[in-house]
Amino acid sequence: MNPVQGAKGTEKLLQGYVNYLAVERHASPYTVRNYTHDLRHFLDFLTQENVISLRDVDRFLLRRYIASLLEQGFDKTSVAGKLSALRSFYRYLMRENIVSSNPLLTVSLPKLERYLPSFLSADEVELLLESPDTSTSLGQRDRAMMELLYAAGLRVSEIAGLDVDNVNLETKEIRVWGKGSKERMVLMGEPAAAALDRYLREGRRQLVGNSRTEALFLNRYGKRLSERAFQKAIKSYAIEAGLDKKVHPHMLRHSFATHLLDGGADLRVVQELLGHVNLTTTQVYTHVTQAQARKVYLAAHPRAKRKKETDS
Repeated sequence: MNPVQGAKGTEKLLQGYVNYLAVERHASPYTVRNYTHDLRHFLDFLTQENVISLRDVDRFLLRRYIASLLEQGFDKTSVAGKLSALRSFYRYLMRENIVSSNPLLTVSLPKLERYLPSFLSADEVELLLESPDTSTSLGQRDRAMMELLYAAGLRVSEIAGLDVDNVNLETKEIRVWGKGSKERMVLMGEPAAAALDRYLREGRRQLVGNSRTEALFLNRYGKRLSERAFQKAIKSYAIEAGLDKKVHPHMLRHSFATHLLDGGADLRVVQELLGHVNLTTTQVYTHVTQAQARKVYLAAHPRAKRKKETDS
């Protein structure tokens, strides 16, 4: 059977692509799971359209697919994500000489609305960081993790993947592997170093037990802490701190970047610290700081807006 035809053929190609993502691209389990789900959704659509070969996919079929997604209630962000997964899949098929062209190159992604990332104020960050009970091993772990997220602007996947030897308390440096397994060095300040030092001396020793893991942050069973578990912990701490925002780990990364730029940091430096490949990705934070400056100006300046007319 032609490898691009039939259910068995496409399933074999999909499994090969999933293995490529995990092994060669070092994609996170979250990315692999989402891409697999999105591609299976597309293959189901091909079955409904009686298309038996991936080589028969063209821009007209893809437009019908986009229309079907929108009719099903998917928003533009979700549609763009599914098309991104599909585009990556076809790049893989071209790489393996299974197809000769990528039909996704002839289709434009839906134009997305620009959303400014949410962030915490310095006072809100302080309230969040003070929430864990640091008399316990889990509280010491969570305080150290949140301090590092904010101090270094890490992704939750990056901090969950840290090993003990990735951190140098003396130089206050952390070796991080970001997207695509790209290595970078980030910095931490005194509070983060102090919190991490206490966790290593006390909390981690209690959590590791007889385990031989090199993972830096551990769960109560001595295993590497999952991203999902940490996300739930931060949400709980935010509620405990009385914050009226839906706080998630990435919000501390947003806060890190926003506060650096507010403090006068160079955009290129922030890009390097965040591990962004493109400067345009980092530039969204300049819009955040501009929006915040406008908000403060309108609220504080006595002649920033027209005064309400008063009855004579």
